[in-house]
Amino acid sequence: MNQSGEAKWSRYKRDFMVIAQRCENVLRLSEHRCVSVIFVTADQIHEINRDYRHVDRATDVISFALGDSEDDYEMIEGSEELGDIFINVQAIVDQAASYGHSMRREVCFLFTHGLLHLCGYDHMTKQEETEMFHLQDVILDEIVPKKIRG
Repeated sequence: MNQSGEAKWSRYKRDFMVIAQRCENVLRLSEHRCVSVIFVTADQIHEINRDYRHVDRATDVISFALGDSEDDYEMIEGSEELGDIFINVQAIVDQAASYGHSMRREVCFLFTHGLLHLCGYDHMTKQEETEMFHLQDVILDEIVPKKIRG
C-alpha cells in the first residue's frame, strides 16, 4: 500500500517478493509468510512512532508483528501473516544519498530490516545487532549488491 502519494514506490514489489523468498531460504522457514508494506511520509511515520512506540521523532522503518497483538486476524490460507512494515519514503531518499548507494538498495534494505524484525530478530544488544545485520547482508547482497556511486 502506498500512502506517500508517490506512485514510484510500487516498482519495488518484485524485489520484495525475491527478498522474501531469499529470507525464507536463509532462515529455513517452513511456511510461506505474508507481510504488508506501507509507504508513508516522514510526518506519517513520525505520528506512528509517537503514538505506538512513544518515540516522538520520525524513523526510517517500523515493523508491527501480528504475533505481538492480542487481536484476532483472518489469515490467508496456506500462509502465516507476519505483520506490517511501514517505510518512510523521505528516509529512502536521504539515506541512499548519505550512504552513497542507490534508492533501490535503500528501499530493499529497509524492507529486509523490517522483515527480519517480523521474523523475530532485533538489534537491542551488540550480539543481536551483529547477527541481524549479517543476515541483512546475506539476504540482500545477492539481490541488490552494495554499489558505491562514483
